Amino acid sequence: MTAVRQDAWSPDDDLILAEVTLRHIREGSTQLAAFEEVGERIGRTSAACGFRWNSCVRKRYEDAIQIAKQQRQKRNYMKKQTYAATPHVSSIHVLDNEERAYKNDPLTDEALSVDAVIRFLRQWKGTYQELNRQIKTLERDLREKDDELHALRELNERLSLEVNNAQTDYRAVNDDYKTLIQIMDRARRLTVLTEEDEAKPRFKMDANGNLERIE
Repeated sequence: MTAVRQDAWSPDDDLILAEVTLRHIREGSTQLAAFEEVGERIGRTSAACGFRWNSCVRKRYEDAIQIAKQQRQKRNYMKKQTYAATPHVSSIHVLDNEERAYKNDPLTDEALSVDAVIRFLRQWKGTYQELNRQIKTLERDLREKDDELHALRELNERLSLEVNNAQTDYRAVNDDYKTLIQIMDRARRLTVLTEEDEAKPRFKMDANGNLERIE
């Protein structure tokens, strides 16, 4: 049993998927058959190949798809002309793929057989499982992001509190500094006044009423 790959799609895988799918469209085969062939070649499920084609690769090959459909129509037309020109062909012709196809069929351009329906259901079951797996992965990633966001919010609140405390301490220190400057300024002025008082001359009166300077 071939191991089913779970790694990311490479450019080579996408190229193989595009080439095989376009060939099946051109030859009038089904996309389901193309996805099964690609899955066997690159070791992936047909559902994973279908999901990759519809979600990513198809939009890059819209022009090539239209050309492949035109080639298929031309091929079918030439086939009908060959059948009509053959003398021994019975008047009851087997309807070709183009005439038996349902209009605007989302899966194929040929009539749906029981096997095609079964393959279709299997493919979309696999696609549904693949989508569920991706949804669970996204939910797990979202939970991890929520946890990170919660942790960052707690860190932000803690840092904001520390900043507020630091600002409060700064204001207190600044107030103390201003008070100290005021005290030092008053002390300096008192010192100057005291020195000026000491520098002033002092006098006393003697017994005769004369003033004498005291040194």
